Amino acid sequence: MKIRTGGPDDAPALLALLDDAVAWLVSLGRTGQWGTEPWSARPAAAERVRRYARDHLVRVAETVDGRPAGVCVLAEEPPKYAPPVAGRELYVRLLVTDRALSGSGVGRALVEDAAAEARRRGIALLRVDCYDGDDHRLVRQYEALGFTAADGFTVEAPGREPWPGRILERRP
Repeated sequence: MKIRTGGPDDAPALLALLDDAVAWLVSLGRTGQWGTEPWSARPAAAERVRRYARDHLVRVAETVDGRPAGVCVLAEEPPKYAPPVAGRELYVRLLVTDRALSGSGVGRALVEDAAAEARRRGIALLRVDCYDGDDHRLVRQYEALGFTAADGFTVEAPGREPWPGRILERRP
């Protein structure tokens, strides 16, 4: 597996990975994280992915045959709902892996790559946020990748259930 820098041309692959992840979560009855509708079918979500691919650092993990195995989107600015921190940070805006490669280390490789990018930039803090509902499984997964749970938050949106989130931190 290799990791390369991506860009706007990788938005369709990123959407496909996200759509597959939604289908997998739905198959498990875990619809709280991303709902039931594919990202590509939601215009605002698809536009968000295209904007991320255009405006932020996109790192694409590829299998030996060049197929996208996962994508990590990094930015020095956190999302609006994340409490500010003193000093610079690198924020994982999006991390998704191919569900067919679950357990193969793709997510770990992308997180280690993000930590290395933070070090290259002279940044001492890597943060990520994730869904903190159901059984908190995703939080535990990030903890296994070297993050420490920090601030909790809730995203409120009209016509939707409140979305519980957790920010996690790692010192690269």
